[in-house]
Amino acid sequence: MSTIPIPVLIVDDDPTVGAVLQGLLRNIGEGVSCAPKWVGTGKAALALVREGGWPLMLLDYNLVGEDGLTVLDEINKLPEAARPTVIMLTGSGSEYVAVEAMKRGAKDYLVKSGVHLPELRRAIVSALDRRGLEDRLAQSTAELRWKNAQLEADLAMARQVQQALLTNQYPTVPTGVLQERSMLRFCHRWIPSSAVAGDFFAVLPVSHTSAAVLLCDVMGHGVRAALVAALIHGLARESRGLAGMPERFLSEINRGLQSLLSRTDDLVFVTAVYIVVDVARGELRLANAGHPQPLLLRHKGGVEPLGVGPDGSGPALGMIPDEVYEAVTVPLSPGDRVFVFTDGLYEAADASGEEFGPERLRTALAERAALATPSLLDGLLAAVREFGASATEQGFADDLCLVAVDFAPRNAD
Repeated sequence: MSTIPIPVLIVDDDPTVGAVLQGLLRNIGEGVSCAPKWVGTGKAALALVREGGWPLMLLDYNLVGEDGLTVLDEINKLPEAARPTVIMLTGSGSEYVAVEAMKRGAKDYLVKSGVHLPELRRAIVSALDRRGLEDRLAQSTAELRWKNAQLEADLAMARQVQQALLTNQYPTVPTGVLQERSMLRFCHRWIPSSAVAGDFFAVLPVSHTSAAVLLCDVMGHGVRAALVAALIHGLARESRGLAGMPERFLSEINRGLQSLLSRTDDLVFVTAVYIVVDVARGELRLANAGHPQPLLLRHKGGVEPLGVGPDGSGPALGMIPDEVYEAVTVPLSPGDRVFVFTDGLYEAADASGEEFGPERLRTALAERAALATPSLLDGLLAAVREFGASATEQGFADDLCLVAVDFAPRNAD
């Protein structure tokens, strides 16, 4: 405890008690030094406290015309830094007064008839220690709030940047026609589970008669996954010269991702699917890197999974250096629709832990085949929300991305 005198305000309507307490405080000793001042009313005490400079107050409960609890309430209206540390005094031991005083912020409670030097010293040292601890805690809390506010602001900016990287205007096919005349129509739903997401998609123009969809799911959630998703966006832009060749496009992104991630100590991998739809050829070409198989909803009925190789896909991006991916070609008919999505769509679980699953997803898609694509996507999400305890109106337990491609829709010229 510092030997610098601590200003102590004594509030008691009995001058004799005030004189005794001042004498005790001036001789308190053992590393504690006090500079006491006595006032006889709560009004006078509050006037001094409002001027500042009183870290400690000994406050009598039974003041003439008012009680100490009323004075304590007035002290609590002051800014926290201006409030003195209060030790409540009373002429008799009252449990009610003690409890109320502590509830209203007093740090200790003493019976005046039993006050002696060691007890007074103990109460002062304990009260000031508690106040110091509370002040440090308040400072740490304020710093933490500030840091959290900065983090929230950074996350909000990161979310805005991530949204800016996502496709916000779909290409038209043939190039240059109005959206309502395009032979390819696109629709998406992107729902992050937190401020930023590890799911990423892009819709890319490829040629006068074709366009592509890249959809990725980075392992994990949050800022780290979002940063890797931003890397994928950059790598995709650098690989635009290979956009018409799905297998080479994914192989090049894998090579670039391996080069970047080799400088880190953590294991990171990315599942991805890339499709190129060509209206002149009437076909879809697809390459898959460990991603859930897209689904093809035929205009004539039926839902087909679209896979590559015996396992439906190749290894995830970032897993095997210099991996050469395969591609598959699928013929399309006017009115067919292709759906690519991340696993957050079907991994939503109910209260028992059972997942929505790929089979339910295919069934839900087939049941909504008569709907226009935007309504169909919303219907799928509604079905998953209704099923899953982990999926709510506010979001899903995992990031979710869903992109649909309408091939040669019937109302396109």
